[in-house]
Amino acid sequence: MTMLLILADESTGIKEAIVPLAVFFGFLLAIWAVLSWISERNSRSTERLMRHSRPASLAEIEDPKAVKKSERFQGITDMAKSISQPLMPQTELEQSALKVKLANAGFRSESSAAVYSGIRVASLALFLAMALGLAALNSGTAMDKIKIILLVTVLGFYLPSMALWWLRRKRQQEIFLTLPDALDLLVVCVESGLGLDAALRKVCDEMKAHARVLCDEIALANFQLQMGRPKREVLHDLGVRTGVDDVKSLAAILIQADRFGSSVAQALRVQSDSMRVKRRQIAEEKAAKTAVQMIFPLVLFIFPGIFVVLVGPAAVAIYQRLLKK
Repeated sequence: MTMLLILADESTGIKEAIVPLAVFFGFLLAIWAVLSWISERNSRSTERLMRHSRPASLAEIEDPKAVKKSERFQGITDMAKSISQPLMPQTELEQSALKVKLANAGFRSESSAAVYSGIRVASLALFLAMALGLAALNSGTAMDKIKIILLVTVLGFYLPSMALWWLRRKRQQEIFLTLPDALDLLVVCVESGLGLDAALRKVCDEMKAHARVLCDEIALANFQLQMGRPKREVLHDLGVRTGVDDVKSLAAILIQADRFGSSVAQALRVQSDSMRVKRRQIAEEKAAKTAVQMIFPLVLFIFPGIFVVLVGPAAVAIYQRLLKK
């Protein structure tokens, strides 16, 4: 009986010692959970603000899932950054020039320069390995093998640059071809009483089906205006980001109209007329070049056929007369 009382007293003492510890650890765990939730919420808010302040594309603004999709390629991006150091521009001027070229091609991400340099390094290494393999399989002289290695390696080194040039030229051409229609619609919207922001949204809504690239750039500029950036900086970035001379001149006209307080509709009307004249001059120039450009297919393909049809029977008749003699 005495032993039972002693055991009961010991168990009661253990419980009295465990209960405060359990309460303390439970309270500590609750505080940790609350702080973790607040920290995660703040990090999400910070990430969202960063994405909205400097978006890589409008898809990240309209669809937050696009960020999760881009995180899948984070490993590839990190690997490209790690191998891009040999060909990365060293000065800030060169880095800015490369970022402008990439932005003109549609790559506005902060890591686009590192990824592009990494692709150049990977392409150079891949084509060098291919060149060494081709040289090993070639049974020619040492000079022939060296020529093969040099040609294939140089091709691998300049292939990403040529691809970037083609993407940039294609994108700028698409913007140039769709800009006059967008500008005409913008003139109509502004002259009807809409503000510049509302007119830009209207242009994006009406032309997003057949002018996706231009509408993407205009929508991004309009979004930056709504976020509170100065109109002068937004319009200047629009011209630099597209790389099209007509867009740069349009941005300059809008900046001057905003600075001096002149009529935006009148400035847009003047720019629309000048662009229409420029398009007509480009069409006339291409028409004038057609006569010279047609000489080469005429001489190489059409004239030999006409020569055979016209001179062929006479040549056959002359040949037969000579044989009869």
